[in-house]
Amino acid sequence: MTVVDINIHHLPEDLFTNGKLLNGFLNSAPRGFGEIAYVTETDQGKKHLVLEKPAGHQNLNYVDGDYSAEAKLAAMDDAGVDYGIMRVPVWQEWLDLETCRAVNDNAADIVGRSNGRLFFTAAVPPWGGKENIDELKRCIDLGAVGVQLACHYGQLYLDDPVFEPYFLEIEKLGIPVIAHHTPLPVEWHSVIDYTNLRREYGRIIDQGIAVGRELFSGMFDRMPGLRIVHTMMGGNWFASSELLTPHAPTKKESLTRLDPTGGEKIRSYLKDNIFFDMTHPHSWGKTQVEAALEINGADHYMFGSSFPVFKSWMSQGVDFIKNELEISDADREAVFSGNAKRLFNLPI
Repeated sequence: MTVVDINIHHLPEDLFTNGKLLNGFLNSAPRGFGEIAYVTETDQGKKHLVLEKPAGHQNLNYVDGDYSAEAKLAAMDDAGVDYGIMRVPVWQEWLDLETCRAVNDNAADIVGRSNGRLFFTAAVPPWGGKENIDELKRCIDLGAVGVQLACHYGQLYLDDPVFEPYFLEIEKLGIPVIAHHTPLPVEWHSVIDYTNLRREYGRIIDQGIAVGRELFSGMFDRMPGLRIVHTMMGGNWFASSELLTPHAPTKKESLTRLDPTGGEKIRSYLKDNIFFDMTHPHSWGKTQVEAALEINGADHYMFGSSFPVFKSWMSQGVDFIKNELEISDADREAVFSGNAKRLFNLPI
């Protein structure tokens, strides 16, 4: 059975040796908003790019050597992954256009050296404007199969009108969006004190809010061809799909506390416009993943490992879907490759 991993992290292979490029990453982090970025060394002597917010609370760690083409392909061979889609993890929230061009050029180069096994998504500032749109089109000419976005930029989630000019261009081009989680949600103070709450649940909250805002905003009425893939199982969205789909009351109430309208539209958006990345699925648990596939449909989920956050996640995730999930072969094939092939138009 063919396996596609749609969540393989990409950084330029010369990030730690190219001073201009490294400064492009470091200087893009908004220090005025408490984002602290610096380079240090691991205990093994490797260069290590760290993001903290607030000071003393690590949210992101990149280690030199983990992001090379060779490292990706070796992990794929070990895990039984046939194809992979690359994206810049988290940092694309801040990157300027010049740095994005360098990121995209290296991604295209890795794709060219992968013997057809790797694909990439375009990293472009999301503010519209001719130069940004030109870079997106250049990436498509280079072979990009989609475009990546953060699920929020500063205080703004993707339903904000400021992003609509960019989304309209993406819709015209017919390519899907991957909305990667950010290090923390907009309202982050209550999750910072504990590592797992901050680094896992913080990302889940961020994705869940993003999906909800997109669904309730009506943006897909204006852009019905837009398709967005959300990481982290959409922030556990399967558990909220029924609760947050409006249901009309069966009796006359003295006060209307919830909006009972729009249920059919929201269900149609979930069907046509929102899809999910099964980010390291074994971590979620068998019952939870099987429930997600039943509730939102196996045609809406795709395998992703977040390699190399934990190098074992890729093989563990493949084994989990192959051998632990009690689902049909058709659903297994859809999750492993069919949905990715269809959504990203992969030539596999």
